[in-house]
Parts: sequence; C-alpha cells; structure tokens
Amino acid sequence: MADIKIINNLSQNGLDVLTNAGFAISEAEENPIGILMRSKIIHDYAFNPELLAISRSGVGVNNIPVERCTSEGIAVFNTPGANSNSVKELTISLMVLISRGVVDSMRWIDTLKGLGDDTIKERVESGKKAFVGPEIQGKTLGVIGLGAVGSKVANAALDLGMTVYGYDPYLSVEAAWKVSKDVQRIESLDELYPLCDYITLHPPLTPETKEMINAKAISKMRDGVRLINCARGGNVNEKDVLDAVDSGKIAYFASDFPSEATIGHKNVILTPHLGGSSEESEINCAVMAAQELVEYLKTGNVKNSVNLPTVSLERMGEARLCVIHRNVPRMINRFLDLIGDENINVEHMINKPSGDIAYTIIDTGSDISDHIRDEIAAMDEVMRVRIIK
Repeated sequence: MADIKIINNLSQNGLDVLTNAGFAISEAEENPIGILMRSKIIHDYAFNPELLAISRSGVGVNNIPVERCTSEGIAVFNTPGANSNSVKELTISLMVLISRGVVDSMRWIDTLKGLGDDTIKERVESGKKAFVGPEIQGKTLGVIGLGAVGSKVANAALDLGMTVYGYDPYLSVEAAWKVSKDVQRIESLDELYPLCDYITLHPPLTPETKEMINAKAISKMRDGVRLINCARGGNVNEKDVLDAVDSGKIAYFASDFPSEATIGHKNVILTPHLGGSSEESEINCAVMAAQELVEYLKTGNVKNSVNLPTVSLERMGEARLCVIHRNVPRMINRFLDLIGDENINVEHMINKPSGDIAYTIIDTGSDISDHIRDEIAAMDEVMRVRIIK
C-alpha cells in the first residue's frame, strides 16, 4: 500500500525526495497518510481518516479546503519563495513589453506576411513609429508587497536604473533583509500611487487586498500609469481597470490571470498563469513541498504550513507525542497530567499557537501507551494526536 498520493504531474526531483525517504508513492492510493499536489481543486475531496498532511507545490492554497483540513487535523503546506525568481523574471518581462509596444508590434508584423521583402522593409520603417514607447530606465516603479517575489522585483528594477518605491505593512524582519536599502519604503498606498510610472502587485490575496486596485485607487495614480499583476487575479477589480485602460488613465495593463473580460482588450497583455511555470521553479517547488511533507510525517516538525504554527524541536527521548488542538487554557497541563500518571518522564517539549489553533510536541523518556493517545484524542479541543517512535 502506498503512503503518499500524488495529484497532478510533479517534478521527478520532488518524487525522488519521497522515495529516498522511504515512502511509496501512487496516483491511485485511496488511503494516503500524505498528499503531494499542485493546482487541482480538491474542495470536494473526501479525506480518509489516516491523512495527516497535504503539501502544495506552489504558493496559493485556494484550491484546498484549508478550514476543513484544520478541523480534521490535517496540516497544509505550501512553498513560499520556491518560484520567486520565475515570477520576478516574468514581471520584469511584462514591464518591458508594456513599455515598448512589443506585443502589438509583433501582431502587426504578422499582417505583413505575403507582401514581399521590399514592401515589408518599407512598411517596417514607416510603421514602427506607431509602437514607440518609453524606456524603463529612469522611471519610477511602485512595488506593492515586498515578500519573496516583490523584494526580488524591487532589487532587479534598481539594477535596471529605476527609482523604486516599496509598500508592505506586514514586512517581516527576514524579508526586510532581502530588500535593497535603495528601495524607498512608503507608509501608505495613497502616498505611493501618485509617485509611480509603473505599479506591480505582489501581495497575497486576503480580504484586505481583494480588489485593492479599484476606481478609487486608480484615481490617485498618475495619468498613463502602467500596471502589472502577477500576484492574484482577485487583487484587481477588472471592470475598473479596463475602464481606466479605455480612458487612457492606465496606459497598459499586464496580467498573468486571463479572463473573459480581459482577453482581446486593447492595451492589455495577458499570459496564461506563467509566473511560476519555469523548469527551475517547478523543480524547486516540488522538492520543497516534498521535503516539508517528509519532515512533518517523520518528525512532526512544521515549516511553511498555512494552518499550523512553525514548530521545530530536536528529537530527544524514546517517543514523540504530537497534538493539534484548540488554543485554549490548560491543554498542555492535561497532556502532561496523563503522561505523569503513567510515570513517564518528559525530556523535551514545545507549544506554539497560531490564532485559534495550537500545536504541541512532547518528547518522552519512554514509550507512550495507546491509552494516553486515546485519552487525548477524546478531548473535544483536540483535532489530531499521533505518536512518533
């Protein structure tokens, strides 16, 4: 029987991580302890009781029912930063494309087929002026979201001779170290919008960022601003953006998220969600997702989970008790009381919360009985308990 269910085609490098760690893999497994996947929507998926974790090769987890996973004690992982260079390169490419009229000029060139070389040369020389656009060197770029992707875009734009403004109210200390000191931090979007010739979006999709680029926001931008969205389609109000393109307020809009409304629209350039689709990023994401899965299944340690806190504890003792539970008072005491009642010594432990959920790891000096596991599992506040030996 296989241990890990594979959903979607994934890089062999990631699959090798699983098999090298001793796990069997299968696309047909009905009762897996782990799932490795990409973008398939699994909201209607019936999770088997043995399932402990789902690891998503990629960042977005809107295709996974995270809340239901949490209630069933299933850890959900993603791979932030693994495809950041790929998305950065696409963003910079789109910035150039919407500056120099490259796509429109290529489409126009196709219309010259069959006219003969002499006519083509004449038409090219007389027609190219219709596609003249600005260089990006010396222009101003606003980067909204300075995480794994946004920080790389900001740094790359500096190297291209741009003045770069960055906005990120949730910038972590770790992320801040990756941003060049020459990126000028802006405290509000209202301050950023009128400063920029170009604006690129790199925030997560949250209730706060949903349709953040709307008519009100656009009204505060420079006339002729160029807008790039390689983050999430939901970050923009498409109708408001297209209205602004039609009026000329937005000179060009580039998006990695095509829709019925945007396809074929004048001065809109679209790519088919190519941001993370490079050979290198697909390998990086699959390897990271597999490594996260292996680490959690074998040690109970958590890294890059979207529904559990980050927890890492060096192994000590004979057995390890791992509990996903509600973040309420006295839970740890209840676990320790059960362990103490059986005269078992605690060697090592850690507890961390994440909102309403907490995760506890307890290493013991001797084996933990099924009785303790069953008593903890019966607690109303506990979603999952397991013993790693």
